[in-house]
This record gives sequence, structure tokens and C-alpha cells, in this order.
Amino acid sequence: MTDIVSPAVRSRMMSGIRSKNTGPEISVRKALHRKGLRYRLHARDLPGKPDITLPRHRAVVFVHGCFWHGHDCALFRLPATRTDFWKEKIERNQANDRKAVDSLLAAGWRVAIVWECALHGKDFPDNLASELSDWITHHQGADRLEIRGYHRTMSTTDSSTVLLPKNENAARKKQDDTRASR
Repeated sequence: MTDIVSPAVRSRMMSGIRSKNTGPEISVRKALHRKGLRYRLHARDLPGKPDITLPRHRAVVFVHGCFWHGHDCALFRLPATRTDFWKEKIERNQANDRKAVDSLLAAGWRVAIVWECALHGKDFPDNLASELSDWITHHQGADRLEIRGYHRTMSTTDSSTVLLPKNENAARKKQDDTRASR
């Protein structure tokens, strides 16, 4: 399928999409800064160019947009047009993410991934900042942390900790009730 806009217009549209210094990334950086943590940005010498690098704690933080990294949440929907293109693009992004995380872990870095959907909701930024800064500063436990969803609880697996929604069904029911009462 051909594009419905000219190459010049498409180029202008795509140039407005940032790869770094995005809104979610800046929100996480501000939250960490308020917790007294100092960091480097977009370290080109590390695999995957982590969004936030904390060399003192040997930890990195990636802030992933749910669409661009194909997160399985309400914020991700594959576009209805050019689905093959977008599916391949997102799969390449996911493969690059896995490769970067594996390389960083092998090099002795601890890796945190904060999903865009974790930044929505009334608990952000205080709870997320506390959870993330505790993981960064207390070098014990998991060498990998993933924070996703609106309501977070902790779940530990082999060598990673995943913060998940407390009860997805309850959250959806609450959203449906709120919409019905409007």
C-alpha cells in the first residue's frame, strides 16, 4: 500500500517523533532526581544506549514507549494500515531490546525497564520513584526490574523482579463503572 502523504510531509511528521528526551523519560528522570539520584543520559558506550545510566550503582534504566516497543497493555494497538510494516518494525525493536538487556546483564549491569503505561495513574510519580530508587540503591535482589501497569505489586522470578498490576480485572471493572456513571 502506498503512503497517502508525500515523502516530504511524511518526513516532517516522523521528525516530530523523538527517540530520546521523551515525555515519559523526562518524568522518570525528574522522579529519580527528586530522590537524590544523579545519572548520565543516553550512554553511547553501552549496548542499547540506555535512557538513564547510574554508574555508581552499576544500573541502567530504559523508559519504553508501549507502542514502539510492543508492550502488551491498553496503550498498544497495532495500526490498522500497513500492519505488516509495523509488526516487523516493532518485532525488530523488541529483538534489539532483548539483545541490549542480555549484553548489559552479561557485562555486570543491573537493568530496569519502565513502561510508559506505568507512568499513568494517580500513584505516579511517588510510588514509582520509591520503587525504582530502592531497587537502584539497594544492590541486593534482582539484577533486572520491570515496572508496568497502573497499579503495581512486586513479583520476583529467578533473577528479575516484575512490578505488575494488582488485579487487572478489578481495574477494568472500575474503569467500566466510571465510564457508565458519566
